[in-house]
Amino acid sequence: MADIPSDAPEHCPGTASAQAGKSSACQGCPNQAACASGTPKAPDPAVEEIKQKMSAVKHKVLVLSGKGGVGKSTFSAHLAHGLAGDESKEIALLDVDICGPSIPRIMGLEGEQVHQSGSGWSPVYVEDNLAVMSIGFLLSSPDDAVIWRGPKKNGSYAVLAFSRMR
Repeated sequence: MADIPSDAPEHCPGTASAQAGKSSACQGCPNQAACASGTPKAPDPAVEEIKQKMSAVKHKVLVLSGKGGVGKSTFSAHLAHGLAGDESKEIALLDVDICGPSIPRIMGLEGEQVHQSGSGWSPVYVEDNLAVMSIGFLLSSPDDAVIWRGPKKNGSYAVLAFSRMR
């Protein structure tokens, strides 16, 4: 059903139900207070800002798969390096893999850190025209586990998308 949040428990009555936030199935749900309030969820203001920033990017390539371990990061790194071979182009590689961010290792950037300024996070540069941003740069160790769900996970995507990639 369209009115059931993706992170809702199995027997969620739905946000439009009179039982929303009040049913026993709602116990422990991260959306319980919002559903019980009856107030419709406001649109995320970050969506419009991301749209605006992404509109300045002429070409976008999304590499994804429903399976792990198939070489998405390796392919993405090779593609970014290949595209950066044309020095007239500015290339940015955005790694949104929060479960196992391997791009810093693949790109030879382990131990590098991003810097935060008033205009956002500054990416790490492999070459003058190849910028990299990864959640891996924000971890204290490559072995750190990232256990984020829901709004925190989605917020991390917004932080990365708001990076200042020149």
